[in-house]
Amino acid sequence: MIYFDNSATTKPYDEVIDAFAKVSREYYANPSSLHNFGGKVESLVKQARKQLSKLLDVKEKELYFTSGGTEGNNLAIKGTALQYRSRGNHIITTSVEHPSVYEACEQLKQLGFEITYLPVNENGQLQLTDLESAIKAETILVSVMHVNNEMGAIQSIEEVGKLLSKYPKILFHVDHVQGIGKVPLNIHKAHIDFCTISAHKFHGLKGSGLLYIREGIRISPLFSGGNQENKIRSGTENVGGIVSMAKALRLTDEKRKQYLVEMIKIRDYLHSSLNQLSYIEVHSNLLHSAPHIINFSAIGLKGEVIVHALEAEQIYVSTTSACSSKQKTISRTLQAIGVSDEVAEGAVRISLSFENTLDEAKIFMTKLEKILIKLYEVMGEMK
Repeated sequence: MIYFDNSATTKPYDEVIDAFAKVSREYYANPSSLHNFGGKVESLVKQARKQLSKLLDVKEKELYFTSGGTEGNNLAIKGTALQYRSRGNHIITTSVEHPSVYEACEQLKQLGFEITYLPVNENGQLQLTDLESAIKAETILVSVMHVNNEMGAIQSIEEVGKLLSKYPKILFHVDHVQGIGKVPLNIHKAHIDFCTISAHKFHGLKGSGLLYIREGIRISPLFSGGNQENKIRSGTENVGGIVSMAKALRLTDEKRKQYLVEMIKIRDYLHSSLNQLSYIEVHSNLLHSAPHIINFSAIGLKGEVIVHALEAEQIYVSTTSACSSKQKTISRTLQAIGVSDEVAEGAVRISLSFENTLDEAKIFMTKLEKILIKLYEVMGEMK
């Protein structure tokens, strides 16, 4: 099996599964309980928070555990909107955000908030001049994803943060879910106020994530209840998920230092090989994209047909975001960069992890070319 769908989710490390099993089996008490057993479990949460704070180079008190990227994005955006609505009702984001950001903004629009969706260029990148032009007195939040989940475009987060630092009343949220572990991001240097990550994107377990909230910022919680996470995110902590998330990020950080060059080599090989096929249009720009994502279209074919044909060869890729793939809609991201609907229908996403090899990439290209030739032959016969 060749798994090239790591932007949808990654395979958990064995050490991560072992950590989760050990904690779940031996440290199952509620960390909020007063007894000593609960205290021991609470210490595991504190230890994980400390380790994660060091890996992210932030303060322990700035980390709030969530169920993943969708919750983190919703908490940052809606929590800010509710907390600061007396200050203003304008939110700025981009046209290529993840559904958990886009739909959160659309929901706020129904509640009377004004949302500005900024365009991107052909590389999927935001222009700072567009951002600055969109800012007004009522603007309370700017939300920009670091690495696009469909085509891998990297946004200039530090430049955005530098610009927004001139507007102290505007808060800055970054969806770092696809960038974490692959594309470094200095949270403080980029003047970020909120930053979202999700464990299952870096070989942790599904259902675990965190939201960084810069010290001194207040937001309205979305959950009411037991006052966990300093009253920002009530609910009994997923201790096994939290502990294993810390382990997953530490292991991924080590692997990034060891295998990033190899990942780039594999990505470059795939990019070059795809570009050599006349019926393929590659949408990801090497100069502006993350090292693990390539998006391309087979002209005249549907992406889902290619995905299932590759699946028959035990090769796993995807079309758009996993959160949207079953809806069979045209990618908003590809539309935003100027790709026609006809070409966008044939879009396929390859997404790598540090576990993938160059040999797998070569097998993929051989199989893909054979599949495409066969599909085009069938299409020609049908005409």
